[in-house]
Amino acid sequence: MLTNIKDFQSYLDTYQESIDNPEKFWGAVAEAFTWNKKWDSVLEWDFTKPEVKWFQGGKLNITVNCLDRHLPERANQTAIIWEPNDPNEAVVKLTYQELFDKVCQFANVLKNNGITKGDRVCIYMPMVPELCIALLACARIGAVHSVVFAGFSSSSLADRINDASCKLVLTSDGGFRGGKTLALKAIVDEALLDCPSVEKSIVLKRTGEAVTMQPNRDLWWHDEVAKADTHCEAEIMDAEDMLFILYTSGSTGKPKGMVHTCGGYMIYTTYTFKNAFQYKEGEIYWCTADIGWITGHSYIVYGPLAAGATSMMFEGVPSYPDMGRFWQVVEKHAVNIFYTAPTAIRALEKADISYVEKYDLSSLRVLGTVGEPINEEAWHWYDDHIGKGKCPIIDTWWQTETGGFMISPIAGITPTKPTYATLPMPGIQPAVMNENGQELAGNGVEGRLCIKFPWPSMARTIYGNHERFRNTYFSAFENKYFTGDGCKKDEDGYYRITGRVDDVIIVSGHNLGTAEIENVIDEHKEVCETAVVGFPHDVKGHAVYAYVTCYHTPDNEEDLRQEIITLVAKTIGPIAKPEKIQFVSGLPKTRSGKIMRRILRKIAEKDTSNLGDTSTLLDPGVVETIIEGAL
Repeated sequence: MLTNIKDFQSYLDTYQESIDNPEKFWGAVAEAFTWNKKWDSVLEWDFTKPEVKWFQGGKLNITVNCLDRHLPERANQTAIIWEPNDPNEAVVKLTYQELFDKVCQFANVLKNNGITKGDRVCIYMPMVPELCIALLACARIGAVHSVVFAGFSSSSLADRINDASCKLVLTSDGGFRGGKTLALKAIVDEALLDCPSVEKSIVLKRTGEAVTMQPNRDLWWHDEVAKADTHCEAEIMDAEDMLFILYTSGSTGKPKGMVHTCGGYMIYTTYTFKNAFQYKEGEIYWCTADIGWITGHSYIVYGPLAAGATSMMFEGVPSYPDMGRFWQVVEKHAVNIFYTAPTAIRALEKADISYVEKYDLSSLRVLGTVGEPINEEAWHWYDDHIGKGKCPIIDTWWQTETGGFMISPIAGITPTKPTYATLPMPGIQPAVMNENGQELAGNGVEGRLCIKFPWPSMARTIYGNHERFRNTYFSAFENKYFTGDGCKKDEDGYYRITGRVDDVIIVSGHNLGTAEIENVIDEHKEVCETAVVGFPHDVKGHAVYAYVTCYHTPDNEEDLRQEIITLVAKTIGPIAKPEKIQFVSGLPKTRSGKIMRRILRKIAEKDTSNLGDTSTLLDPGVVETIIEGAL
């Protein structure tokens, strides 16, 4: 049942089966895993509370499914390939046996330092193999890991540590990112001035930078590992026990600690990994995400390893030492499946094509995108220049809250359309809702995207605040999970995500998705990337403000503005024409590549008194430049 989709008809049959009898369907999928005790019931749920339990009474450990069960057949197969930031540094390859030994050894380190089942462990580390080892070691002993992306400020880190009452912090002296060295230990030191729950910090040597080690609190990773043996029995967990907490942005500014549990998450991430990518035995799979985000949790660590895949970790950035790094790595490791973000694709598209053409990309079989809707121009560039027209592109839509892919093509099986996430994965029951709470039946509709039936990997709550969980996701539409996204469902039943509903601009009563307008503007040959927001308008209520980056400085900005306005009016309609177009050198982005539209919205509204913390942006200076040029 783990790889049951072989052609489009089998997708349709599988999907129908999963909707007609979801408990039977997911029960059959779950049989492919190793359990200490079989479940009493497949599913218990009530969206009004909301409360969802999958495989209740089932006992297991996710690391047994990621490691132990593979050892008889694939002990010597590479589990993790680590490609360092500096291309001249040695690659690390860990077999399943080596990874198993290291995970057990570090699990003993955790136990030796007082960590037991249910304790929360904060992990603030660069993309090194020890990060993957740390996640699995926590899961081995039933500790709850909370990974914080190693680009957040000390105050953001402290907020997350305190919210989860973490007992231990795992970090490193520093990290490398492109040409920069990050002082991670110093950031942790500052955060821990205000984190009373933390008893100890274990520090990995990565950069060799001098750091301050606080007696009785800070321990060196290598010293602790030297004391630990490589035998550690896996803690037997209930399917509904917490596996991890992962923080995601909240509309109120306070991050939300999404709680994911052991059984359903394991089953769904593994199933979607194997089927969406159509992973084949022995292939090299590379997801370029950071493990600090859900993509890294689900599709670098847990899904691929539970599937027995070879998964690549990358410490660097696509532009270092030059804009050909991704393609150099693809050639070097003969990568078969490549999964990255539209932001990265657009940045690489902007570079000279010679950075692509000098490398052999013939090993690639499947391409994927994640994180935001991909615009049509970038999709075609990716298809033409990276896939050479031979690699299916799976445009995956999902969220931190969903745990795994929700709407996505099945590689080489689902006929694709540029900018469309296409069709739901088995078990996923989308509903397109209007603002009055009515489901819009059939195809050719547009509205708000909800899910009307539970799926195994969905978040169970917000840590310590179930009421906020209910209000955020289950109060807008009765008995449905509200994704917060808008969507179009075309005449073929294909879904296109049109952007966050809070990124919908209502102009003269018309709902305009920002992603749709951005997609059109990005089609202009001079335009590299666009971010669209709404701003107050005396007549229309709101109007469209577009921030546009170009490949080259425009010869005549006014002429280009008129060309863009004409293009939008022609493609979407006159109502969608931007009222203001500001040409900018860059957009405010997080280090993971997410455009901070909240900041752009405030600039457009001429409310720059409180832009919030901009220190976590990739380039904080870009904000001042945009403010200076605001229209």
